[in-house]
Amino acid sequence: MESPSVTGWRLVVPVKGGRGAKSRLRRSLDDGALVAAIVHDTLAVAARVVGPAGVLVVTSDPDETAYAAQAGFTVVGDPGGGLDAACTAGVRAARAEGAGPVAILLGDHPGLTEAELVAVLDEGSRHDTFFVPDAEGTGTALLGASGRAGPAPAFGPGSAARHLALGHHRLDLDLPGLRHDVDDEVSLRHALANLSVGPRTLAALGR
Repeated sequence: MESPSVTGWRLVVPVKGGRGAKSRLRRSLDDGALVAAIVHDTLAVAARVVGPAGVLVVTSDPDETAYAAQAGFTVVGDPGGGLDAACTAGVRAARAEGAGPVAILLGDHPGLTEAELVAVLDEGSRHDTFFVPDAEGTGTALLGASGRAGPAPAFGPGSAARHLALGHHRLDLDLPGLRHDVDDEVSLRHALANLSVGPRTLAALGR
């Protein structure tokens, strides 16, 4: 599905992959298949909204590289240097393809829905640059730019304040699937109890 309201958008999804991904979640569950499933559910929603060719996966993990290529996504090599460097590489690759509007979507939202993603891209198109804070209001779930400028990523703890200081418009929308990320067992339990979690994540949990 590609909504007319979001035609032309590119979505950059950084994916760490491997043993180092989602270390807090893996400390309690030690389940690499679950970590991958959460990412793949997020990517599936992104692909249904902008089309597989509109999704750029930034990764250096061989398994995630193979998965992304098979799914028809554009694979961008992770240059190293952390999340912001990966996001910047993805945005540059999108711009090199001639992309106009670009958004960075973190890959830890197994409860994300197509309607939510369409809504935020549609609303974001009204602003030069924008971000959606996480459920706590301090982190960032999605960062975007409707034109050729930016966005300037500043992820990590307290990123909402940094993105606001950089001039990105804050979108406090009621989008629970987007705003709730899963990075530990507590947040996973919340997602399972309160959101429509994607099929890959449920399968990895044996549900």
